Amino acid sequence: MAKKQIYGVHAVSERLASNQPIDKVFVRTGDLSTTLNELCDQLRRIGVPVLLVPVERLDNWTHYANHQGVLATIAAVETQRLDRIIPMVYEEGRLPLFVWLDGVTDVRNAGAIARTCLEMGADALLLPVKGGPPLSADMMKTSAGALNYLPVCRIGNTDRHAEILQQSGIRLVACTEKADLTPDEAELDGPLCVIMGSEGTGISNSLLRASDVHVRIPTFGPLGSLNVSVATGIVLYEIQRRRKTQL
Repeated sequence: MAKKQIYGVHAVSERLASNQPIDKVFVRTGDLSTTLNELCDQLRRIGVPVLLVPVERLDNWTHYANHQGVLATIAAVETQRLDRIIPMVYEEGRLPLFVWLDGVTDVRNAGAIARTCLEMGADALLLPVKGGPPLSADMMKTSAGALNYLPVCRIGNTDRHAEILQQSGIRLVACTEKADLTPDEAELDGPLCVIMGSEGTGISNSLLRASDVHVRIPTFGPLGSLNVSVATGIVLYEIQRRRKTQL
């Protein structure tokens, strides 16, 4: 594990108490002490992913140090809760616009998308707990500092977060090459969350089924596809172009 890490119950608890950002926390499988269980509950309440792993993996990552069954990776970016961001956007009188990355793991793509989100007026970037990019210094650098300003939310349970968005009046727009409609043909008005998948596997089936609108970006060259960060920019520009014309 190359990213910066801390381990031990006291070290992780102190970082949590000081409100410093944590990317993920890995906890050994099996019966846990009361103290470690309480720490995991605290982390989950503030949206920090807690992942169970075999103790042998923790031993390997810490070179057999006394990790006490817990290891945290340090995030360069502080995350926020989606259910707190949504009402804040509405209260400020804005139409919510979120971007959800599903399976995009490359920090350079994710950083470039964060920069695009900030400049195209998106309110937050949603990243999965599993199969998402690490909130590393490399991602911060690639975002050109955008992650200092753009809220980032970690998504654990996909179905639950899709439901939170839709119950808040936000439609899910899946960008997939299998769609019939292009962004200029689809209904892209009102509060939206744009879902972008990985360039290899695309958007997961569960998110495709949950989405309200499917769109594809037409291409005219021999490759037939675009880099995910470029595709994100195209969709966000079309949404903002429409919003501007409707003022």
